Amino acid sequence: MSQNSAAPRIGRVEQVILLALLSSLIALSIDSMLPALSYIVTDLQVTDPNGRQLVVGATFVGMAFGMLIYGPISDSTGRKFPIFAGILIFMVGCLLSIFSENYTMMLIGRFLQGLGAASPRVVSIALIRDEYSGREMAKFTSLVMTVFILVPVLAPALGQIVLLMASWRYIFVAMFVLGLIALVWFAFRQRETLLQEHRVPFTASRLGIAALEVFKNRISRGYMILSGFVFAAFLSFLTMSQQIFQDQYGVGEMFPVYFGCLALAFGGASFTNSTLVMRLGMINLIRRALWTFTTISVAFLGFCLFNDGHPNIWLLMAFLLAIFFCVGILFGNINAQAMEPLGHIAGVASAVITAGSTFMSVLLGSFVAQAYNGTVLPLVIGFSAYGLISLMVFYLTNAKNVDSEITT
Repeated sequence: MSQNSAAPRIGRVEQVILLALLSSLIALSIDSMLPALSYIVTDLQVTDPNGRQLVVGATFVGMAFGMLIYGPISDSTGRKFPIFAGILIFMVGCLLSIFSENYTMMLIGRFLQGLGAASPRVVSIALIRDEYSGREMAKFTSLVMTVFILVPVLAPALGQIVLLMASWRYIFVAMFVLGLIALVWFAFRQRETLLQEHRVPFTASRLGIAALEVFKNRISRGYMILSGFVFAAFLSFLTMSQQIFQDQYGVGEMFPVYFGCLALAFGGASFTNSTLVMRLGMINLIRRALWTFTTISVAFLGFCLFNDGHPNIWLLMAFLLAIFFCVGILFGNINAQAMEPLGHIAGVASAVITAGSTFMSVLLGSFVAQAYNGTVLPLVIGFSAYGLISLMVFYLTNAKNVDSEITT
C-alpha cells in the first residue's frame, strides 16, 4: 500500500465491488439497452433502419469527451469530486432518456450518460493507484476487472428482463437507480485518496503539452492509431449486434445469451493474456493476435460471399468468438504499449490517448455500422479492412522493435 494514505475505511471485498460498480456504469449503459433498440426507434418514430445505432454511438462520443477531462481534473481537485459530478451527469442523462419525447432528446440523454459514466471509469483507476502500488495494485485491479467482466455478460439479460415486464424506459430507470446507489455508497464509504500536497493545478496547457508529446512520439502515436482501428472493428459489431441477432437471425429473447457468450470470450482472453504476456511479451502477442484477427476475417469474408452474407448462425458465432478473443488480447497490450514511453506524464497522456482512439473508433465504427444491409457482409468487410490496416500500422510503428522481441 502506498505511503501517502492510511488504510481504507472499508474492507477490500466491499471496495472491490464498489469500484467495479463505478467502473461498469459505462458498460451497463451500453449493453443493457441493446435488446430495446428496436422498441426505442419504433416509439420515437425513427425512419432510418440504421438510426438505432446512434443510441450506442452517442454514448461513446460522450465517453470520449469525458475521458479527456476527468483524469486531469481529478489530479487537481481530488478523486471524489469528479466521480460525484460524473455520476450526477450520468443520472441526468438517464432522466432525459426516460422522458424523451423525440430522438434528439434521447441522443442528448445518451451523450450525457457517456459523458458522466466516463468519470468513475477513469478516476477509479487513479483512486486505486493512490492506495495501492506494485503487486498489490495489480492484484486489486485484477479483482475489480474480474467483477467488471460480468457486466457485459449480464447487462443484456437485465435489459431483456425489464422488457418482459415493462416499457424500454424502465431500463433507464434501472440505470438511474444503480447510479443513485453508487453515488450514495461511494459518498459514505470511500474516503478521498489524493492528499492536498500531491495535487497539481489543472491547466489547458498540461493537456496541450501531453497531446503534443503523444503525437510526436512514434510508439505512442502508432499504438493510439492502432487502438482506434481495433476498437472501431469492435464498435462496428456492438452497434449492429441487435440488428444482426434479432432482425437478421431472429433469435428474439435469446439475444442476451448469444451476446453474453461473446463477452465471456473477451474476458477469457484477458485472463489468458495475463498468463502469456510475461512469457511472450506484449509486442509478440499483439503481432500474433493481429495476424489471427485479420486472417480469419479475410477467410470468413470469402465464405460469406458464397453464402450471400448470411452464414449459419453457429459458424458466425464461432467466427465472432475467435474475433472477440483476439480483441481481448489486443486491448490491454496496445494501451500498455502506447503508454510505455510516457510514464512521466501518465495521467494526462492516458486521457489524450484514450480520448483520441475513442473518437477515431466512433467515426470508423459508425461508418461500417451504417452500411448494414441485412447481411453480415459490411461487418466482415470492416473487420478485414481494419485488420489489414492495423497490421500495416503495427509494422510501421515497430519497424525497429518487432524482430528483436520475436527472437527473444
